[in-house]
Amino acid sequence: MGLRPALAEEVPATGSDFGGVGLIETRNARLREDGTLEAGASLRHQRRFFFLNFQALPFLEGTFRLSERLNGTTGSGTTTDRALDLKLRLLAEGEWNPALAIGLQDLIGTGIYAGEYLVASKRWNRFDLSLGLGWGRLGTGEDLRNPLAALSGRFEDRRRSVGRGGTLRTDLFGGGSVSLFGGVEYSIPALDTPFGVVDGLRAKLEWSGDDLRDERGGYPARTEGLRGRAATRLNAGLQWSNDTIDAGVSFVHGTDLLFRVSFRLDPADPPRVPRPPPPALAAQPVAAGQGRPSGSAGGYGQAGLSGLSGPVAGGTLVPGRAAAEAGAEATLPQRLFAALTAAGFRPLAVALDGAEARIAVADGPFRTLAQVAARVARAAEPILPPQARALRVSWWLGGAEVAQVLAPRDSLLGPARGTGSPEEAFADTVLLPATGEGWPGEVRAPDTAFTYALEPRLALILGDPSRTMRWQAGAAAGARLQLGAGFGLAGAVQQVLAGNLDEGLPSDSRLPHVRSDYALYARDGKTSIPALYAERIWNLAPDVFARATAGLLEPMFGGVSTEALWRPSGASWAVGLDLNWVRQRDTDGRFGFRNYSVTTGHASLYADLPVWNLYAVLRAGRYLAGDWGATLELGRRFDSGIEVGGFATLTDVPFSRFGEGSFDKGIYVRFPLDLLGANSRAVGQALIRPVQRDGGQRLAVDNPLWTVTRDGRADALRRGVSGFAE
Repeated sequence: MGLRPALAEEVPATGSDFGGVGLIETRNARLREDGTLEAGASLRHQRRFFFLNFQALPFLEGTFRLSERLNGTTGSGTTTDRALDLKLRLLAEGEWNPALAIGLQDLIGTGIYAGEYLVASKRWNRFDLSLGLGWGRLGTGEDLRNPLAALSGRFEDRRRSVGRGGTLRTDLFGGGSVSLFGGVEYSIPALDTPFGVVDGLRAKLEWSGDDLRDERGGYPARTEGLRGRAATRLNAGLQWSNDTIDAGVSFVHGTDLLFRVSFRLDPADPPRVPRPPPPALAAQPVAAGQGRPSGSAGGYGQAGLSGLSGPVAGGTLVPGRAAAEAGAEATLPQRLFAALTAAGFRPLAVALDGAEARIAVADGPFRTLAQVAARVARAAEPILPPQARALRVSWWLGGAEVAQVLAPRDSLLGPARGTGSPEEAFADTVLLPATGEGWPGEVRAPDTAFTYALEPRLALILGDPSRTMRWQAGAAAGARLQLGAGFGLAGAVQQVLAGNLDEGLPSDSRLPHVRSDYALYARDGKTSIPALYAERIWNLAPDVFARATAGLLEPMFGGVSTEALWRPSGASWAVGLDLNWVRQRDTDGRFGFRNYSVTTGHASLYADLPVWNLYAVLRAGRYLAGDWGATLELGRRFDSGIEVGGFATLTDVPFSRFGEGSFDKGIYVRFPLDLLGANSRAVGQALIRPVQRDGGQRLAVDNPLWTVTRDGRADALRRGVSGFAE
């Protein structure tokens, strides 16, 4: 039987030594499934790579890599390096044409591993063949003259110095020579073994374009007389993959064994621990002499809302009812408040107006607006009178109303009863502006509330020149007293338990040390007060929010912070403005201050982009070190609540004065903790900042308004539609 062409999607891609999809040391034109998030390591003698790989778009792969490698200058010991790689698919594989991709390696790193490539891949049955051209580090084999040099003389030259990192390379595809590279990946049929069937094995054989094992002899400053050349450019390996793991072993450079392992997930459908099921739905009461009202699912026009008159208006009994009914109705708000409290909410107010019941709640353990509306409806079902055919739910966070929805009661309860779907509940739900206003005749619950929490704390600094990772683990106890009208008092105490963050190098920054003295704060603040402040968050106008905070705002700064945000509930954008006067705190994290103060603030634009669930945040203003500039953040949010994104800040601080890294930048992964099986609004964040410097640093308050209010928007309601059934 002859070989037949096959599309790459029939066989999942596998990972390379450098983190991204490829063979061993070389890349191919393959990509992971859209959105795939992967983390892992590849280890060999005198070199270790730790990487985070993200299939950011269907055609774009990004890889952040942290390296521990042999110090090529001294020939002994290790040094660290950070790099960002991108791979762009130019052409998808067809029945007869190969896939084609272009890649940029170490795009904004120091240049040690900087290189570019163009590669094609084609699959026939179990064989996947790749062939490409490499430039820079990937062209050290020097097989051919650079073909681009015929187009322009600028492609003859390539920067040979090792930079500070962080700056975008401008000598892409430069250098007098290039290398050919290529290889084959063979998908081994399932094997019967004494331990069971083993499937997912791949055999790899490649010819690398990189002629170097290491940088001894002065690469990249020197290209002649190098002592770190590989014994051979032929590498071979065996790799096993399943739905979540890649694990492999290879023999590279003719001298070294290399081990690679990585773990991956689909952020759109991540593994999760099942959450507790919602409580059973209690029956709706039926008034004497009345049958159950007809369901109003499918909408509620003028007649639907005004066709019934309820027995209670604004929590007061309408005269003329029997004494027994009067006693029952007089306790309705109290019974409703108790039911909402049992459901995990802090009840605020209730009002009944004809056919509409209005319920305001704060906080709660549910992450999405759909969950909040559904759980409020379930808690209220056995208490509200049957005449209340529509339900208005007001959701408050931090002291402000962030969302208000109106829906037929039967539509909200349809998923629980099995008479409707979450999609039908969503279609029947109207999102109203958040005004923060009370309702006529409402019955209010007590305004004050006290909450507390105990939580672990973990701080990481990656890529310290003297240590790959510095860390600090501790425990914190925090509390908040909500006083009503949006006022609150909050604070926390933290105890460091372990770590080496306090051993970080002293700052050499030429700017005010607004962040780079992190090692001093870690050393002196073993028992500290990360925050202690008074705050008010409130609604200025419909969908306009305000915040004012004063006190110890964050571990390194205290002062006064103010903010306003206009966030139309149905729009895909929001605009904000914050203004702060702060003074730097003492390194012991107590009540003292240092002699540095600054006025800082930013105008911010938040926008949901129309493709691939992307969002963007643009900020411009003055930063903590007194520098002026702008920050651009791009991210992708999945319906599971996981977010992956990155940011970069450019200010009027020259790269040479900024120091190592040249400008502030980083990537982050945010993940909702309800994936771990508990109903929770908490979100964990892993932030990777290649180097911590002082330029482009913003104040970090506990409750920025965008974070507080973003889940009350139409986009968030749409993403959380499954919450109507949870």
